[in-house]
Amino acid sequence: MRWIDISTVKHELKLYEGNKLIKKYPIAVGKMVTATPPGTYVIINKQLNPGGPFGAFWMGLSKPHYGIHGTNNPSSIGKSVSHGCIRMHNKDVLELSSMVLVGTTVKIHR
Repeated sequence: MRWIDISTVKHELKLYEGNKLIKKYPIAVGKMVTATPPGTYVIINKQLNPGGPFGAFWMGLSKPHYGIHGTNNPSSIGKSVSHGCIRMHNKDVLELSSMVLVGTTVKIHR
């Protein structure tokens, strides 16, 4: 079973198959006043080219208004700058989206 582990402190998203690390990606997360919410969620929808600041792909989480998405501002990756969403390079979010299904668990922690 594949699942996603997100560290807001390390600015890192890891994709696992059971206990085995498949891939690691650099990410941007929420800034202090709009921090990325810790917890366990699931991917509830996926959308190619959602428009606006969401880059090439959007994966919505079971926490309303939060998701993992691409960015039209790649220099933000590695920083705490978003309104709470998890930002990835467009090529990374496209790769990740091809490897996970709706229903995939996402664990977010410090």
